[in-house]
Amino acid sequence: MAPRAYWKGFLRLSLVSCPIQLFPATSEREKISFNQINKETGNRIRYRKVDEDTGEEVPSEDIIKGYEVAKGQYVEIDNDELETIALESTKTIEIDEFVPKSEIDDLYNIRPYYIAPDGKVGQDAFIVIRDIIEKMDMVALGRVVLTSREHVIAMQPRGKGIMGTLLRYPYEVRDEKEYFDDIPNLKISKDMMDLAKHIVETKTGHFEPDKFEDHYEAALKELVQKKAKGIKIEAPKERAPAKVINLMDALRRSVKEERQPGRKQQAKRSGKRIEGQKEMLFSISGKKAGKEEARKQAPAARRRKAG
Repeated sequence: MAPRAYWKGFLRLSLVSCPIQLFPATSEREKISFNQINKETGNRIRYRKVDEDTGEEVPSEDIIKGYEVAKGQYVEIDNDELETIALESTKTIEIDEFVPKSEIDDLYNIRPYYIAPDGKVGQDAFIVIRDIIEKMDMVALGRVVLTSREHVIAMQPRGKGIMGTLLRYPYEVRDEKEYFDDIPNLKISKDMMDLAKHIVETKTGHFEPDKFEDHYEAALKELVQKKAKGIKIEAPKERAPAKVINLMDALRRSVKEERQPGRKQQAKRSGKRIEGQKEMLFSISGKKAGKEEARKQAPAARRRKAG
């Protein structure tokens, strides 16, 4: 069965246009989802739309949109009034400009769609638009209305078709300074950076999404299957509290762990913690923490030397 289009309309570049259809490029349909049920009866819970004051259920035809301008005061807007501001982009994606892909911050990306021709009519125009975007090595920006909202959409060739990614507006993106300003400017020693670099190099590979495993989803399916079979679910054992250690020591231990034969393959095969591995909380107060660790280890070292 052919997938159902999410949106149909036209793609236009100046005077060149063609009928197209949009399909969601991603789906979470395969993920487990739960219904809410009554614990006493086992019946499913249903939600009804009720009047806040009277508590009476309101039929769909009597429900309209309202914007709250003051506490309990609303400006009512009906569908006919919304139609007065309908935009041409409700049925047409007009390509407004072309920009380098490198200039689009990842923060602005929302979700991807596949764009394909709608029927045989206009396929040549679709291919012209697709190929010119590819030849120019740019991203085409246009506007599209989905669920009554206008979105900016960034389009680029993908295989025989086009991938369109909805973009956020600037007012939807939060200023990073609100979250990063309090991070101190610390100078990290070369030794620490060299150890960290070594760890990264041992973990370097290629982007292979086929190897991604949703360990929580797998555990969730197993849990549901066990419950369906009447198997008792055992609570997990409490983990020991994390050990606070010096950052330099943590880096050294990490390098040692990565050097163990077969560890990389074992880590890839399983999302569970490696046997014997513990979480580490790092003291980043550099030299001071290093001296404390050295003082703790010195007596033991002297005993070994004396022996």
